[in-house]
Amino acid sequence: MSVRHTVVESPIGPLTLVGDGSALIGLYFDGHLRTPRLTDRGPRDDDGFEIVGQQLGEYFAGTRREFDLELAPRGSAFEKQVWALLTKIPYGETRTYGQLAAELGDPGAAQAVGNANGWNPISVIVPCHRVVGTSGGLTGYAGGLARKRYLLSLEEPPADEVGRLF
Repeated sequence: MSVRHTVVESPIGPLTLVGDGSALIGLYFDGHLRTPRLTDRGPRDDDGFEIVGQQLGEYFAGTRREFDLELAPRGSAFEKQVWALLTKIPYGETRTYGQLAAELGDPGAAQAVGNANGWNPISVIVPCHRVVGTSGGLTGYAGGLARKRYLLSLEEPPADEVGRLF
């Protein structure tokens, strides 16, 4: 099936979903800071994106912590390795670029990891917002730092849960 897209509303603005008929291949913000490499989003077709929209709605409502969707991000082999690692960062947790580079077996590849992270074509669902700088500070995000801050605060545990952790 050919590439097609739809637009869904969210608390962080409209999200453009791009699919190929069997998998989600893109999720982009209005004003995405890095021009998505996927330039052909195909015609608008709202059919077939219901499950993605439902799961995003549950995520933004705070009732979904993991996505269960068929994903097919397009990128280099290295980028796909990085994006696969992103999906393993648990809800409510963060990792640094250096930690991800070390997980890939090359602690000196933090900058390359950051670059791959920046080209993530399936924002939110492939949680690149969970990657922070070495000091824990917020670094660049294709959706802008305000959206990154929102997503990270959405995933913060309620105060009563924090007390139970210790």
